[in-house]
Order: sequence, then C-alpha cells, then structure tokens
Amino acid sequence: MSVTNKPEAALQMFDEGAVTHACWSCGDMRAAHFCQSCGKLQPALPTDYFTFFGLPRKLNVDVAALENEFYKLSRKLHPDLYARAAGQERQWSLEKSSQLNDAYRTLRDPIARTGYLLKIEGVQLEEQSKAATDKARQTGEEKKQVIPPELLEEVFELNMQLEEARINKKMGERDPELLREMEGTRNDLQAKHDALMDELHGYWNEWDALPEDADESLRKPVRDKMVGLLNRRSYIRNLVRDVNEVLEA
Repeated sequence: MSVTNKPEAALQMFDEGAVTHACWSCGDMRAAHFCQSCGKLQPALPTDYFTFFGLPRKLNVDVAALENEFYKLSRKLHPDLYARAAGQERQWSLEKSSQLNDAYRTLRDPIARTGYLLKIEGVQLEEQSKAATDKARQTGEEKKQVIPPELLEEVFELNMQLEEARINKKMGERDPELLREMEGTRNDLQAKHDALMDELHGYWNEWDALPEDADESLRKPVRDKMVGLLNRRSYIRNLVRDVNEVLEA
C-alpha cells in the first residue's frame, strides 16, 4: 500500500462499517483515534457516540468504565498536546475533543442514552420539553401533548388546582389546604416518575438481548415501549415542574 500524507485519502478509504481504516500518514491500518503503527492522531470522522467509544449499540453501559475511557482519551486528545503539530492535527484534536465530550455527556446519562439510541433507530420522540412549553406560551400555539391514559383523571384535577392557585396568587391570597393537596399530588407524581427507571431498565435488557441481525418485527416492539415510557416520564416531569413553580412562588 502506498504512503500518503493527504487526509482526503483517509476519508475516501474510510469504511463506516469497519473498525479500522487506513492511516493518513503512513497508510497502515489505524485504530479509531490513533494509528497503531505510527501513533499519529487520525481525522475526526462522522460516527455515532457508541462507536466513538468502541461500544456496541446496547443500553446497559458500564458507566465507571466509560468514565475511565473518557479521562484516558481526554488526556490523549487534549489540544495542548498538538500545539506544535501540523495544523490538521490541531484541528482534529479539537474536533475529536468535542466529539468526546458530547458522546460522554450523552452515554453516561441513562435517559439521554436511551433517547440517543432511539434517534439512531430513526425514532422521533414527542416534544415535552420545557423549551416547547415556553415556546407555546409565547406564541399561543398549542403544544403537542401525550397524556398517559392512567393519569387523565389525576391531570384533570391537578390542572384545576393549578389554575385556582394561580388565581389566588394574582389576588394576593393563599389557600393552605389547596397547597397541601398540591404537595401531596407532586409527591405522588414524583414517585411515579422515579419508578419509571426500573421499568426502563427492563426494556434495556430486552433491547440488549436482541440479536445483532434482529429484524424490524423484533426491534419495533421494544422501541415502542421505550418511546412510550420516555414520553410518560417527560409528561410527569413537566407536571412536577408546574406544581413546583406554583408552590415556590
């Protein structure tokens, strides 16, 4: 194999499905971040966060091992180490450090990790974020809501309590009994929110048990259960936030 110093060649020879590809400097087969032969830093090529850390697309992640690998790579990829290197290597160190930070922040968080895998799978989660709520309030548009069926009655009652509490606030009044009821509702919702993590871990186990070549008929049911859970969790989290805003006012 001929030697080339052109990073474009490395990009052209990159195979997204392969673990290794050609080093831009010596032409030998390189690892994901550094050449195994000459040790040169390699280009920051597009990849998913699991692949960046050399992990399979599974949801049960050893967070302690992930943290160790993060700090190990942080030291090796730090831009200060490439202050006197060629311009392309300095740029790659910056790009890879950014990829590293983004990947670590996502994969260490169980909810972010689940959402990211679903995104890779082509799933668009319902928007339940605070940003969407704030935007709806500012524009007057109706925010897309997915109310968990088992919470319909509780949500109806809570919305009435919230409205009454907000009216009391405008009038400078305070209803201690109403606030105690809302505190109880908030605690009940928080318990439901926390319990969802145990349910999510069960879905992780189902997903991780699927064979790598599992077809859509096997993958979709597990994805759908995780999507439903994340949407329920997001909705409940927003209810807790709304109650806290009233109680802390």
